[in-house]
Amino acid sequence: MRKSSSSPVTIYALGGLGEVGKNMYCFETESSIVIIDAGVRFPGMELPGIDYIVPDYTHLKNNRNKIRALVITHGHEDHIGGIPFLIQSVNIPVIYAPRLAAAMIKNRLDEYRMSQRVNIVEYSDDSVFNVDDFTISFFRVTHSIPDSFGVVLDTPQGRIVSTGDFKVDLTPIGPDIDLNKMAKLGSEGIDLLLSDSTNSENEGFTPSEKNVLDSIEEIFDIAPGRLIVSTFSSNISRIQQICEVAVRHKRKIIILGRSMEKTVELSRGFGYIKIPDDSIIQPEEMKLYKLNELLVLCTGSQGEPMAALSRIATGEHKDVKIVPGDTVVFSSSAIPGNGILIDRVVNTLTRCGAEVITNSILSDIHSSGHPGKQELRLVLKIFKPKYFMPMHGEYRMLRIHAEIAATVGVAKENCFIMDNGDSLILNKHKVSRSYPVEHGSTYIDGKDINGLAETVINDRKILTEEGMLTIAIAIDSKTNELLVPPIFYTKGLVYQSSVEQLNKCRELVENNIRHLLEGKTNFAELKTVMKNVASDYLYKQTHRRPMVIPVIMSKNEK
Repeated sequence: MRKSSSSPVTIYALGGLGEVGKNMYCFETESSIVIIDAGVRFPGMELPGIDYIVPDYTHLKNNRNKIRALVITHGHEDHIGGIPFLIQSVNIPVIYAPRLAAAMIKNRLDEYRMSQRVNIVEYSDDSVFNVDDFTISFFRVTHSIPDSFGVVLDTPQGRIVSTGDFKVDLTPIGPDIDLNKMAKLGSEGIDLLLSDSTNSENEGFTPSEKNVLDSIEEIFDIAPGRLIVSTFSSNISRIQQICEVAVRHKRKIIILGRSMEKTVELSRGFGYIKIPDDSIIQPEEMKLYKLNELLVLCTGSQGEPMAALSRIATGEHKDVKIVPGDTVVFSSSAIPGNGILIDRVVNTLTRCGAEVITNSILSDIHSSGHPGKQELRLVLKIFKPKYFMPMHGEYRMLRIHAEIAATVGVAKENCFIMDNGDSLILNKHKVSRSYPVEHGSTYIDGKDINGLAETVINDRKILTEEGMLTIAIAIDSKTNELLVPPIFYTKGLVYQSSVEQLNKCRELVENNIRHLLEGKTNFAELKTVMKNVASDYLYKQTHRRPMVIPVIMSKNEK
């Protein structure tokens, strides 16, 4: 790629600050933009019908000619899930990704029939790429998924380091964190450090994934019948441990859920998940084995209605039905907002006779992909950054991380707690605040990148909480005669005791319409009066403001 004249580097996030998920961090000069990660955030029940939340890409669209590369730190959905939507919006010349993440991205793009549109280049910890003013290199970290890396951006203005998601796991399931390389970077000098804040509220070290093995063994020992374990399909370290114990206990493994099946297939191909071929059976083969000889590994740990575990709970899964004696384990912590969905599935499973385990070390340690306070202190001591910007976390997590940095040698005035869209400028090894960039969220319903406007989301919330009232009238626009009095259609609003209130509301609307029709008026004015009269009256009576939809039919002479 061409080499540009050096200019200050602007650093900003389009997602990942003030929230957990939707990670997207941008580094921009006069001539180029390098992006680290392009993730999604999964909605809770407060956003009915929404599948994903991605950043608003408007700023990138307006600067599309400057985009040079997208760098991926690891293969979790909150870091790669937005790629199909991003490349529908702007051209990404190249995606640099570690091996497992590259395979996951290709698989996701195949689903969207986009695999031919992107050049994906795999990297390792020895890779170095020159992209305009940026020299990009990497260091290995430990996380709950293999092939996780931090990123180093060397520029004429200074060095920027992003840790990605990490933890300091000294007994990891996979390769070790490269503390030597991290220490070398720190000794050479780091101007600005961006570091993972997700677990910054927890004191001490996050336990190693290997610590969970004893609890997994215990659950296998006490389960009298079939064992059903649900976890995130991307938590490959946990999947490997569960399958490893299942093989030792001579249980056959059935894998359910499209994302789980694909992740296990890819991870086995790369050697990250090791399961003997004869230990995996198809669902239809379960009848050949005793119940205490089976392990079902499935998706649905967040109570998602269409996931495998939810369909098993409701009896809608074609291959697996809950029977008394089954033990169901939720091996993940609840994403904020999903507690109600999970409780609903747990109650349904319990009604069917299953023993459900939710509060175990299997769920408590799910967050072990992220560092506790002592790990954060250690990494800050190793890197010794001059300036610090906590990333990947809600506001309180970012603030705590900044406070930690101030206690281990980073000047308090050099710690920047940022929000999405806020920007910093790195110029001659100095960092200062700058002007914000355009940012926001796009709500994806299905696979359409255009997403839904905020007004549509607000409408859905009103429909969910307040209900809907449609008012239909028919008029003769030539004579200003009301041909059909107002007809009310309601959804989510009427109950038996409110019929009298609706009749009174109908009478008020009709009187106001007739009054308008006595003089000059138009359809817009009629609709406004219909909405305002009905809305104001219902609010006084019920303290609800339902969505009011006026419908006017005009007489057709033909």
